Amino acid sequence: MAAWLVWLIVAVALGVGELLTLTFVLVMFAAGAAVAALIAALGGPGAAQGVTFAVVSLAGLWLVRPVATRHRDVPTLRTGAAALIGRRGRTLTAVSAGGGGRVRIGGEEWTAAPYDDNVVIPADTVVDVLQIDGATAVVHPVELPLGGGGT
Repeated sequence: MAAWLVWLIVAVALGVGELLTLTFVLVMFAAGAAVAALIAALGGPGAAQGVTFAVVSLAGLWLVRPVATRHRDVPTLRTGAAALIGRRGRTLTAVSAGGGGRVRIGGEEWTAAPYDDNVVIPADTVVDVLQIDGATAVVHPVELPLGGGGT
């Protein structure tokens, strides 16, 4: 069997293996085998084929794989109520642990509760949304540090 055909079969097998694992490792070796197949088809000696395979594979692992891995790790998109966490809002009424309150976040009106049960947040105060608990936004005033207490 011709050397170029062996390298081509190895490249295809590694490519299929990459499709099954999605690690961006086997594809680098598949590329090395494909280039080695080209060298073999052009009549290059076996040593040149082996060196080409090693150099292309290792260069791909060193140069291409980190970039490909970074692009694969896409941040998750928060939707619905989870998208409100971290946003700013403004209280429409006083917000307290016992009495609840209302807050406007991104044009929508929400029931609100303070993050710190000892804090009473007056109306028309800018707040950060720290979490969503059911249909209630848990908020904290921007000017007051967390755990700072207040009246």
